[in-house]
Amino acid sequence: MTKPLPSPALGVAVTGGFEPDEDDAAERRVRVERWNGAARTLDEDSVAHEEPLEIQIEGVGIAVLMRTPGHDEELALGYLLSERAVEDASQVVSIRHSSTAREPEADGNTIQVVLGPGVERSLERFRRSGYASASCGVCGKATIAAALLELSPVRSALSVSADVLRAMPAALRSAQAAFDTTGGLHAAGLFTPEGELVLAREDVGRHNAVDKVLGAAARRRIATAEHVLFVSGRTSLEIVQKAAACGVPVVAAVSAPTSLAVRYAASLEITLAGFVRGERLNVYAHAERVLG
Repeated sequence: MTKPLPSPALGVAVTGGFEPDEDDAAERRVRVERWNGAARTLDEDSVAHEEPLEIQIEGVGIAVLMRTPGHDEELALGYLLSERAVEDASQVVSIRHSSTAREPEADGNTIQVVLGPGVERSLERFRRSGYASASCGVCGKATIAAALLELSPVRSALSVSADVLRAMPAALRSAQAAFDTTGGLHAAGLFTPEGELVLAREDVGRHNAVDKVLGAAARRRIATAEHVLFVSGRTSLEIVQKAAACGVPVVAAVSAPTSLAVRYAASLEITLAGFVRGERLNVYAHAERVLG
């Protein structure tokens, strides 16, 4: 088992080299044959854009993520933080798209990361044996120990009212522009305890949307320990682990948690809420942070 690392200081300034993300189209137009009873018509439809992204640390590939293009630098930084490849953003000198591609498919789909001097470069611990599909954040891990990160509990006095949590689904939904046209993208949002939506990102993968939000927060020096993470789908183990790795004390979702998510939220002292719909919500771990 790896030694627990201290909670990352996401408020530390990134040391430069970051280029602004240009949002790539989150959707693509495709041909479709529509059926209505026995009637058929040819048409076009919008579908969620999905492409592989290879993350390289100083030329060595450590992961291939199936993601929605756009905010790739934020995704890479969030991934490095939530996978504990780096302790905080100050250890990263630069993150940018590669200017050369080994094959046409890699053009625009490779991110190069340069670490600062003195940062441990034990790349094998972070390299996946395969790739992470859009539906899985821990797929490709070679061992159970690699999949189940050993993390420090999240110590936080943050609290949030049930009414504020119940308002978050509508606020996050209003920021899902690509979902409106495709119906095929997940979303993650970072909220203040008062319910203000600070950041929102969409992606075909729930875990990718979370990494994009965490990466964006790091780049903007937003203290994640003072915010609530809200996701549009179910909450599984990797979402809780990513929250813990970045010091987020409250995770809430529209849908259900898994048993491992509940188990690890309890042990990592993360408040976990699910089925946040209308006037209802369920709190599965550390309900003391949710106020009536």
